[in-house]
Amino acid sequence: MRACRRPSSGGALRTVVGAMLLTLGLSQSGPQQTPCMAGDARQNLTQLKYLMFQNRTASSFMTPLVESFLQTVQPYPFPIDLILKLVREFSLTNSQLIKEVMLHEVGFLVCAIFGILYIILMPIIGIFLACCRCCGKCGGTMHQKQTPSIHSSRRCLYWCTIAVTVIILAGNVCMFKSNKDLNVGVTQSPTQLNTTTRNIQTFITSVPQQIQSVVNESFTTIDRIASNLNDIGPQLGSVIQDRFRGHMDPVLHSLRLLNEGTTNFSAQLQELNSFLTQHRTTMNLLQRDITTIRYAITATLNNPACVGCALIRPVLQPQVDRLTLGAIVTPNTDGLVAGMTQINQTDLPSKIVEIERYFNSIPQTVNTETMNVVQQTTQVLENVKTQISNIIRTSLSAFINLSELPTQLYADTIGKHSSTIEYAEDIRYKLCIVLCCVVGLVVMCNLLGLVLGPLGLKPKTDPTMRSCMADSGGTFFMMSAGFSFLFSWLMMVLVLVLFLLGGHGHTLVCRPWSSGQLFQLIDSSGLVPNISQVLGLRSNISIAHIYRGCTANQTIWKTLLMHEVIDLDQVFSTTQYLGDIQQQFDAMHIGLPAITFLSPEVRENLGNLSIITNGMNSTLITQQINTVSNINLNTSADALVNAGIATDPPTQTRLQNHANDLRQIQARIETTLIPQMTQLNSSVTVLRTKEQEIEASVAVLLANVAAAEGFFNTEAAAVVRNESSSFLDCQLAHFDHYNVWARLMITEQMGFCKPVAETVDAVEVILCSYLLESLNAFWCSMGWCLFFLIPSIIFTIKLAKYYRKMKLSDDYDDNVIASKLNISPNENELSDRDTQYWEEHTQPSPPDQSYTGIQM
Repeated sequence: MRACRRPSSGGALRTVVGAMLLTLGLSQSGPQQTPCMAGDARQNLTQLKYLMFQNRTASSFMTPLVESFLQTVQPYPFPIDLILKLVREFSLTNSQLIKEVMLHEVGFLVCAIFGILYIILMPIIGIFLACCRCCGKCGGTMHQKQTPSIHSSRRCLYWCTIAVTVIILAGNVCMFKSNKDLNVGVTQSPTQLNTTTRNIQTFITSVPQQIQSVVNESFTTIDRIASNLNDIGPQLGSVIQDRFRGHMDPVLHSLRLLNEGTTNFSAQLQELNSFLTQHRTTMNLLQRDITTIRYAITATLNNPACVGCALIRPVLQPQVDRLTLGAIVTPNTDGLVAGMTQINQTDLPSKIVEIERYFNSIPQTVNTETMNVVQQTTQVLENVKTQISNIIRTSLSAFINLSELPTQLYADTIGKHSSTIEYAEDIRYKLCIVLCCVVGLVVMCNLLGLVLGPLGLKPKTDPTMRSCMADSGGTFFMMSAGFSFLFSWLMMVLVLVLFLLGGHGHTLVCRPWSSGQLFQLIDSSGLVPNISQVLGLRSNISIAHIYRGCTANQTIWKTLLMHEVIDLDQVFSTTQYLGDIQQQFDAMHIGLPAITFLSPEVRENLGNLSIITNGMNSTLITQQINTVSNINLNTSADALVNAGIATDPPTQTRLQNHANDLRQIQARIETTLIPQMTQLNSSVTVLRTKEQEIEASVAVLLANVAAAEGFFNTEAAAVVRNESSSFLDCQLAHFDHYNVWARLMITEQMGFCKPVAETVDAVEVILCSYLLESLNAFWCSMGWCLFFLIPSIIFTIKLAKYYRKMKLSDDYDDNVIASKLNISPNENELSDRDTQYWEEHTQPSPPDQSYTGIQM
């Protein structure tokens, strides 16, 4: 085939498709003259069921926040050109390229600078603050100056600390939640990857299976045609029989009717002859008895001793002379017998058997005459099957080897290191739990300080006399600040690293992946061979085009534009094979033996049958019946009795006896002769009717024989040629219908590539939703907490002094001022109405005069 001889720049795919279509085009049949059952219903290709990929039903609530933040950090579109430059032209001396990269990464650089400043400044500030406080500065002196706004300041700091703590607590909860989501994502990823791998393996395996199904259907079609060719005798012979049946059946029907009619006619003729014999016997006996009586009456009347006979003789003698039955007339059956003899000589049953044997031998004759052509055609079809099998076996081996690649790849990567991944994930999960607990420890210290401080604080109590509970609250605040200084900068290192990894993963992988720009980068990078060149396509198709086609669940034929590589019209054109088969069938000659329905002698005898049988006349029998019916011997008997009265007793007695004999004969005529003659007349009438039927059957037979012989002499050979051509067209029509089905399967149902798109989507879901989304949520939550640790440190350090037990206290020597201010020496809180007076009349005393130096 042309598609198979063409240089294969597209790999195994075009080779397989070309081989699969090798026999699809054996179908250039002409118009069919007889019904052909070539359009047998074929089943569509079996579509496989794939495993369901368990996608996340909803994104994390942190996802919009993270994406919004990353969009602010990196608002620029996906830098396809810049990435291609980095791949092709990267060099540390290329300052322009580095400048472009830094300009594009300015958002990440700014955030990284802030993170680095946090990492550097936080421990420095913590150390500086600790040293400063150890030196009695920065709030390190355990003395709280009593001012009129002390309570307002405490309350303001308290609520600010609550707000910051709640915010940090929310971030800490998000850390726990995102850490758990990341753990679930990492745990489920191997399972989901395994599902995806099995689906893609099923898809790769199903393509050669579907190709094999189409090819097997071509084998089935070839086998069906070969079977029909091997069964050409019954199939083509039965069609020829059907075409001959319209001319041979009337002849056989006429012969059967004539044979049946002659058989019945012969039986009726035998019955007639029996009636004739019986009738002649009865007539002869009656005629003899009447003659005897006539002679006896004449002798009695002429007896010399008779007294009075001379008087009655002139009256009776004329009546006595008329005593007779008349002439005996019977039908002449010689012509009928002669006709039956002629028909019997034709031997109609053997002629019927001869014609039926000829008719039934047509399939065997066709089988014998076409044996060589059938063998040659079958060999051509077997060669086609062998050629297809060899090509398919060679080409599909690539698909079979490729089908094992996903499973092998999964086993060599995820499957092989699954235990290591699980172990590493377990460590990561526990470390992240520790980090979450560190932030939680800060939150817990804040909460304990916020709870214990107010519970143990008495506002009018001297700061040096505060309760242990209040002092514990302040201590927890200081612990919170200390833990914050101690761990926050270390945690910021992790946040910075995860931010750079997860942020770039989102902006450079997930975001362009969802928009399709990542496919454009892959197509433009040159890392993947050009698909159009590999497949030999005229059009330029991209990975994005393939992905869109597979997402729409198109077939491989449509997705890869295989119509540009394989021209189905050329592939289906198999003129070489058709030419050989057509030429062999055109050279085939099916010679049916000649048949003679009736010989000229038989035809002449049947034609003369009507002339021979016309000698029988039933009118004479009817006239004879009428004549016999008019005979009345009783009248003559009465005349004898009446005449005997005038004679002597002996003569009278003899005449009386003669009269009785006449009455007996009359009774015999009425009871025997007349019924016999009536039955004879009926038999002759029936026989005459059957004779006419035979004459009609002979006429129809001769006409049918003439028509049949004319058909066989002029049209039979053409009918055989036409039906042979129609039989070949019918077999080739199997390929026509198979071609339509195969085209539909190849272009519309073979290789739905949605599993490929689902595999890409699954990898995106695993990478972006399962891993990066949770990872970004984790560093965002941690960064959130670390950012708010700064105000938390400030507020907790300031608020701690309002609850901790001070070492120094204010000591007032001017009791007048104290009385005017309505305070006792042990009270540290002013009334509101004396606040202004306090600010106007009191000034801080020198340390050696104002403070007593009481040790806490």
